[in-house]
Amino acid sequence: MLRVSNLKFPLGFADEDLAAATAKILKLEQPFRSFKIIRKATDTRSRRAAWTIYTIDIEIDKEDDLLSSGVWGFIEKVSPSEKLPRIINTKPVERPIIVGSGPAGMFAGLVLAEAGLCPLILERGKAVPERQKDVEHFWRRRELNPESNVQFGEGGAGTFSDGKLMSGIKKDAVTAKVFEELVAAGAPEDILYLAKPHLGTDKLYHIVQNIRAKIVSLGGEYRFEHRLDDIIVKDDKLRAIKVMTPSGMVEMPCSKLILAIGHSARDTFEMLYKRQLPLVQKAFSVGARIEHHQSTINQALQHDFAGHPALGAADYKLSVHLPNGRSAYTFCMCPGGVVVAAASECGRLVTNGMSYYARNKQNANSALLVGVSSADFGGDHPLQGMYFQRKLEETAFALGGKNYQAPAQKVGDLLKQRPSKALGAVTPSYSCGVVPSDLSRLFPEEITETLRLAIVEMDKKLHGFADEEATLTGIETRSSSPVRMLRDNNNQSPIKGIYPSGEGAGYAGGIVSAAADGIKTALNLYAEVE
Repeated sequence: MLRVSNLKFPLGFADEDLAAATAKILKLEQPFRSFKIIRKATDTRSRRAAWTIYTIDIEIDKEDDLLSSGVWGFIEKVSPSEKLPRIINTKPVERPIIVGSGPAGMFAGLVLAEAGLCPLILERGKAVPERQKDVEHFWRRRELNPESNVQFGEGGAGTFSDGKLMSGIKKDAVTAKVFEELVAAGAPEDILYLAKPHLGTDKLYHIVQNIRAKIVSLGGEYRFEHRLDDIIVKDDKLRAIKVMTPSGMVEMPCSKLILAIGHSARDTFEMLYKRQLPLVQKAFSVGARIEHHQSTINQALQHDFAGHPALGAADYKLSVHLPNGRSAYTFCMCPGGVVVAAASECGRLVTNGMSYYARNKQNANSALLVGVSSADFGGDHPLQGMYFQRKLEETAFALGGKNYQAPAQKVGDLLKQRPSKALGAVTPSYSCGVVPSDLSRLFPEEITETLRLAIVEMDKKLHGFADEEATLTGIETRSSSPVRMLRDNNNQSPIKGIYPSGEGAGYAGGIVSAAADGIKTALNLYAEVE
């Protein structure tokens, strides 16, 4: 098999014309035995020209002849991609229990169901249709359901997001499994090769339900509105769990438990700490959602090609290291998206970003974040970072008027160190409404200073980022888990039988990496039962 890269065509080039165009470039008269797009990206860095760039894998007769011909300088020999081996259980075992139905729990459940282990998936929130009703009720009426919201429920926090599928982890058989299952569940096939694939919350709504249906068809079981409340341990081994159900507390025998609880299950973190499951502090980030008109971002990044139908809404990813010793970066950028109320605890306020697949809303938004660590938390308790989050969220709740409206400030006012009395041309999209405010009252002084410095420096990389009319809405605190659950090389906790997994356990960040960690955890659990 040969990999051909750097195939450049004018913007808008049609995928269906690629095979013929490639054959012409490579001066091939023979047909392809196989032809597959591996990557497709756009390049709009030049103001004079924009390109669609492909990488493809092909199979032909006499591949060595083409390699040595020199007809194209970007060809290499590659091996076919590895597939994840199918595992099949051959003996009776106690079925494993998975807590959480986000990407880690969902994909762990899928792998275990395919192996014939009939996993039981417990989810404290509701199934997607009922969950969406609760979320929309909160956004409309500001009445929060602490068990069914943007953080808790089928699909996890990622269900209400942009649905980005980029990841910093290595692309291998495990990540290939994630993408293949997403496509099988209804995701567009182009996620397999687009440089920046995304799904949007509207497609995720259906995808997570289709994956659930597959798990159930293979013998797995979901139980919604079932919250893990306690674990029973004897001689450093898990024996049972206690679960709060709609009918009350029940005790379930359990010797194999995957903890895929997500980054916001704070009551569960407290219970696990009490039961002496080893936890440590983990650095994370805090900040605000910054919103610009999407047209501003398009013009800055796509130049004269802004608005071209082949491009869609432009996105960005920025980071800076600053003279004060701090770093800041943008995270979870949502082109053509909205800022949403994402609280999971009463009396505390959280923001997040969300896009639909079309990414066609007026504003672009991104989290603008500053890294924080033990030095900021005010103590060495394993849960101190979580307590730090809670304090910031309580302050944001108060600044917004204690009714889930969010404090917001014009970028120009933040830079000039003055409160916002009114907001400007960029209308905040935050779902519960905003109150003009002074974000310096929200953050510790060094974080506010870092946000100011970062905006100015990022504007040098992306013209218009420091637009005085842009809006900052606070607070963003859930970029990642504030704790890490210790585990060994087999993904097992020192309490035998407990397998921490995914973002909440501190081992992932995003849909793909969490799903991949769930698969690896399931494989390790399977190895233990075999």
